[in-house]
Formats: sequence, C-alpha cells, structure tokens
Amino acid sequence: MMLLHSVCAIFAEPFIKLRQQMENYIVSARKYRPSTFRSVVGQRALTTTLKHAIEQNKLAHAYLFCGPRGVGKTSCARIFAKTINCLHPTAEGEACNACESCRAFNEQRSYNIHELDAASNNSVDDIRTLIDQVRIPPPIGKYKVFIIDEVHMLTTAAFNAFLKTLEEPPHHALFILATTEKHKVLPTILSRCQIYDFNRIGMADMVEHLAYVASCEGVEAEPEALNVIAQKADGGMRDALSIFDQVVSFTNGHITYQAVIDNLNVLDYAYYFRLTEAILGGQVRTALLILNEILSRGFDGQHFITGLASHFRDLLVCRDEATLVLLEVGASIRERYKAMAKQCADEVLFRAIELANSCDLNYKVSRNKRLLLELTLIQLCQLTQAEERKKKALIEPLAPVAPAPAAAPQPTTASVPSAASAVPPAPQPMARPATARPMASVPTSTVAPAEKRPSRPMGLSLRELREGPAKAATMPSASAAVREDLDTPFTEESLRAAWTQFAQGIEKEVHLKHTMLNCEPKLLDAHLFEVVVHNPAQQDELLQKTLSILPFIRRQLQNSHVQLRVRIEEGNQKQIAVTAAEKFALLLKINPALGKLKEEFDLKLD
Repeated sequence: MMLLHSVCAIFAEPFIKLRQQMENYIVSARKYRPSTFRSVVGQRALTTTLKHAIEQNKLAHAYLFCGPRGVGKTSCARIFAKTINCLHPTAEGEACNACESCRAFNEQRSYNIHELDAASNNSVDDIRTLIDQVRIPPPIGKYKVFIIDEVHMLTTAAFNAFLKTLEEPPHHALFILATTEKHKVLPTILSRCQIYDFNRIGMADMVEHLAYVASCEGVEAEPEALNVIAQKADGGMRDALSIFDQVVSFTNGHITYQAVIDNLNVLDYAYYFRLTEAILGGQVRTALLILNEILSRGFDGQHFITGLASHFRDLLVCRDEATLVLLEVGASIRERYKAMAKQCADEVLFRAIELANSCDLNYKVSRNKRLLLELTLIQLCQLTQAEERKKKALIEPLAPVAPAPAAAPQPTTASVPSAASAVPPAPQPMARPATARPMASVPTSTVAPAEKRPSRPMGLSLRELREGPAKAATMPSASAAVREDLDTPFTEESLRAAWTQFAQGIEKEVHLKHTMLNCEPKLLDAHLFEVVVHNPAQQDELLQKTLSILPFIRRQLQNSHVQLRVRIEEGNQKQIAVTAAEKFALLLKINPALGKLKEEFDLKLD
C-alpha cells in the first residue's frame, strides 16, 4: 500500500508543479510593469522632469498625462504618486520601497492613492463622491493623489462639476489625469493642468526591453524576431509584451524570425526584396506570380500594398547616410536594404512610392481589387525602362532638322499650315540636304463658318498674328527641339501615353492640364493626329502651347514629322454676336416680343 502511494506521488508531482505555475502565472505586461522612474522605457525626458519637480518640491496640483496606448501614462502616474508620499526617498529621487507608505502602495492597501476609471465612472455622482474624498487628509504621507484614467470619457456635466475642485483643491490633494485623446478634454480642464505628452516608444528601446524580458524568462529569441514584434506593437510596450507572450507560447520558448512571421501573419521581407528585383528588371510576369503567391497565403491586398509603400520608403532613406537613422529594422535586414538601395534611382523610388500610395487610397473603392494591384505592379515594372529612355534622350541629343524654305503668308480663311511649317526660320544660303524631308502642311483646326473665328498658326497669339508674317518669321520653329529627321512608326496608345505624360508634368497651368487630360488625341494617319475640344477657350489654350507640346511628343515618339490638328466638337460651335443687328437678332430668337416692342416704339439700331 505504501509503495502504491509512493508511485502515485512520483507521477503526481509534475502535475502539481504545473498547476502551481499556472495559478501563479502573471502576463509579462503586468509582471514587468515599471515600478520606478528608472524602469520606465522610452520616456526619459518626462521622468527626468517629474523627478526634478519632486526634488525641488515644485509640485503642481493637477497633471495631464496624454499619449498613445501602452506607453506608460498610468504607470508613471502610480510611480509619481508613490514617490511623493515616500517617507525616505533615495538620492536618485526614487521611492525607497521600505517605508510604510511604499509598502502600503506595493501591497495595494494605501489610502493615499485613489484610482478612478472614468470610462465606467463618468457621471456627476461619481465626481461628487470623488470630491467628498478630497476633503479627507491623508493618514500617512503628505499628499492624497487621485488618478483618473481615460478622463476624456467624462460627461460634460461631470467635467463642469469637477472644474472648481480641480482649480482650487486642498493643499494635500493632487490630481493626475490620463487620456489617449487629449482633444476630447474640455479646454477649461486643460488650462488647469500641467500637460505631459508621452511619445511612442522607439524601436531600439522596445527591442532592448524585450531582450531583457526574454533573458529574465529564460527564453531564446533572435534579434530579428524581436524587431518584428516591436514593429507589430507600433510604439506600445504593453502590446509588445502581449505579443511576446503569445509568441513564447507558440514557439515553446525558442523565438525565431520565421516563427514570429508565421504566428503574427506578417509578410516576410523576402517577398518585398524579390518583388523589387522583378520591378527593377521590368519582369512583369514574375511580379504577378509573386503577388499571386502572397494572396494565396491569405494576406490582405491592402496590407500588401501598404507594406510595399513602406518598403520603397525604407529603400529611399537608405540612399543617404543622413537619413539612414530613419530605417527601423534589424542589423542583417539593414545591410540587405543598403545593398538593394544602391540599385534604385531616387526618381524611380519617388514614382514607386506615389504609385503604391495611390493604389492604397483607391483600394477600398475599387470593385476589382486584384486587378488594381496587378495594374500597379505593371506600372512599377515600367518605371526603370522609362527612366532609361529619359537618360538616353539627355545623353544623346537629337540632331536638328533641316529647316524648310519660307512659305508665303496664307489667307486666314483657308486651312492653316502646321506649327513646323507655319513658322519657318529665316532662309539659309546653304543648299538643303537631299536627305531632309519637307514637313507636310496640315490643317490646324476645323471651325464652323458661322463662328467667324480667324484661323491662325498653332502656337501664335492674336497679338503676334496681328503683327504680321515678318514677326512670325523671327520666331523659333516648333520642330527646333527635334534635332534629327526621324520617322519611327508609332501607335495611338504610345501617342496617348506621351500626351498624358506631358499633361501630368504641368504644374501651374491647371486649365491646360485638365483640357489635355479630358481631350485625348486620335491618330488619323501615320503622322497626323487630331484633338477634339469642347469650346473655343480650350482650342486657344492648345494652340498657344503647341510650340511646347509638339516637340515633346516628337521626342517621345522619336518621329519628327508628327503634326497636330485641333477642332471644336460638332454641335458645340456657337455664333458670336458682334454687331448690334446680330445681337438683336439673337435676342429676338429668345424673346419674339422684342420685335413688337421695336415696332410700337419705332426703335432703331445704331
């Protein structure tokens, strides 16, 4: 019988120890909660200010601690309350944890410190009960401290009932208000408090504290794994410790980078680096396959695109040693970022961040979200090619086209020549090379006869037209920017792309930009394209800027024979009344009674 009891005791002992551990288990967020100013993480400036105020005995009657969740607001309030009531503070300005006041606080039996959760006690009656407690002096120590957490949850009536006591409390009363939303607190309350803004805890401080907790708990943790936990916590130490406990349970005390990203459903850096390589190489199909792999693993599309934008931002800050401090990743990942950043140009990264951010903004309203992501990746893969074409155009400028001979002035009622031939340079004494082709004269616009608007060469203003052909002959040719007689075939899609690229580069002339974006060009033959506008004002804007538009499009298409024609859409032409008779005829159509009025009073038109 005794042998049986001994065997049972041997087998039952591990279970008894496990039960005791479970009963005594405390989560890390509570177990490692700061108890001194020195143990507060990431708020050195605030804790130093509070310690100096205690040492110099310059305590305000009301404080407001505000900041994000989990950064130490309530913990600092408790430490501050314990320290000012400590009977024997240390030389460093910390509580001694040995006197009666400190022991009562640590054992949660202190009558000097009262905490009120304003989220559930936000009525006028709750504030009146607190005011009654304020009148009672502290049994031990100097101050009676009232900590009101989530103070922004108080009702307006409760705030008003609290105002007088907060402004003129008894000499032994001190209030510490804590909130995550300072903007919801009444201005009359804010003006009565010293305000302390708590910052988000930095990545380095958070990783260091997590490493300390891991060493205390006997947990093996990779630095990269702790870095991912810190990033996921987003500046809140309480969230970081909660995630740490979760990962410890998942990995059984051996925290690795792969285990963390699997447990927290975090996209691995490797995906973004693979995607960046595909984008830099212009490999559209590879980028789409990587996206499919990411989505098939259950990751949300918007989570992916926001992470991609952050990845491009991190690559950008790695381009300069001055901004490298903005990169908050582990040491090994940092080296990989620096190596990848050397392959990316600043202009490519600027445009990539813009495209990713635009996709993020349009993601929620898009009906085909996957297509939006794929289209963004296609545009990203084309960035490097566009940058190379731009550099090639700058390094190898095109040779000038041989100028065409001067043409006689054409009548304004007939079709007007194109910009290149309508404004020729002065005749040259040298003979024209046999290889040069004359630019064909193309009508500029088609306007209804009723409009009676004089046609003019594209790019000339009315003032320049009135000054005559002599003035126009001295102007530079529109084709001067194209420096070689090129005739590369192009499609309507490439034409529209060049048109849109010029429009998006316009910054100050908003009306011209909107006109070009709303009126797309249509290719009529191998060299002529037409733009249909809605009104004469849009026609004037395009005609005045032709000397800038045509050279740009010719450079982009590598074709020096491109011509432009602008016309008003049929049905939009309006007759412009000029003389008094024309104005009266127009008004008569609107109101026939004006004719009877003219006859009865024998009115005449001057």
